[in-house]
Amino acid sequence: MDRIIPPAMPPAPRQARSRLRNYFLTGLIVAGPLAITLYITWWVVTTVDAWVKPLLPGQFQPETYLPFAIPGYGLVVALFGLTLLGFLTANLVGRTLLDLGETFLARMPLVRGLYKGVKQIFETVFSQSGTSFRTCGLVEFPVKGMWSIVFLSEAPRGAIAANLPGPRAYVSVFLPCTPNPTTGFYFYVPRDQVIELPLSVDDGAKLVMSAGLIQPDEVELLREGRALEREPA
Repeated sequence: MDRIIPPAMPPAPRQARSRLRNYFLTGLIVAGPLAITLYITWWVVTTVDAWVKPLLPGQFQPETYLPFAIPGYGLVVALFGLTLLGFLTANLVGRTLLDLGETFLARMPLVRGLYKGVKQIFETVFSQSGTSFRTCGLVEFPVKGMWSIVFLSEAPRGAIAANLPGPRAYVSVFLPCTPNPTTGFYFYVPRDQVIELPLSVDDGAKLVMSAGLIQPDEVELLREGRALEREPA
């Protein structure tokens, strides 16, 4: 009589370990971004509170009347103060006072250069009508045949534009590094060597920070052949 061999049983301990590992990774994916977001938010709130609260008189601080501190009170005061400052400078009297203050700063040898540079950066970055860092593109970097994500900035002007070779139009670009897009390379490149992408700066930053793991919806359009073709040099 033939011997009946029972079927092999699946290794239960291995399956249990695999399930526990999947549960852990799922929990990490859910809790990780939430924890980092809460940490950064709490850091911003407490930092602004530490800057603003010492400037307020005691009678305007909640701790004077309550036995506990209110997180975010300094942030609310700062937002209200900035909004009020913008409202005051929008009228004639506020604009006149601002001009007087800038005239005073312009007469200080060391401070005037720093103030003008910082003011120009803020006006360029926060301008609603500007185009700086609102467009993503591709350039061949670091060698020919390799393409990198860049953020387009302003076209060169003045002495820089006059000394760039050839009659070609140039544009300044910022090439962010992975995984920290706040560092990178800034250089000028011929305008016809930049391929503009239908990506927002936020999507481009996510693509860089994740090293290509997070693919925005617009990237799928590029794969379908809807991207702009690079013009011949």
